[in-house]
Amino acid sequence: MSFRTHLESVVNQVDGALACSVMGFDGISVDTFQREEAGELDLSGAWVEYANLLTQLRHAAESLKTGAVSEVSVNSDKVLTLMRLVSPEYFLVLALRADGNYGKGRYVLRVTAPKVRAEL
Repeated sequence: MSFRTHLESVVNQVDGALACSVMGFDGISVDTFQREEAGELDLSGAWVEYANLLTQLRHAAESLKTGAVSEVSVNSDKVLTLMRLVSPEYFLVLALRADGNYGKGRYVLRVTAPKVRAEL
């Protein structure tokens, strides 16, 4: 399977999903699937910033010896963003409408992450 197939599957399984991407911690997207309705949002710009945030959170967790970060969410008025680590270099990010199915998004990312890791 290709990355695109996995990403499209995530978006299609989660109510309110707008887009899903495989991102590197350098802020560069490996592949993205995005619904048309997400076109007015600057998701790629937000995800670059969130990659930086996720990097800082990983370093903080190491310093505090709390264990590895596996998942982070950023919830704003319009978009819920879920990020799940796939490997030390990559993570999955999912954007949902504010009324999207947050729990299902977390679940689908959790079961999709090993499939994406196998593709890397």
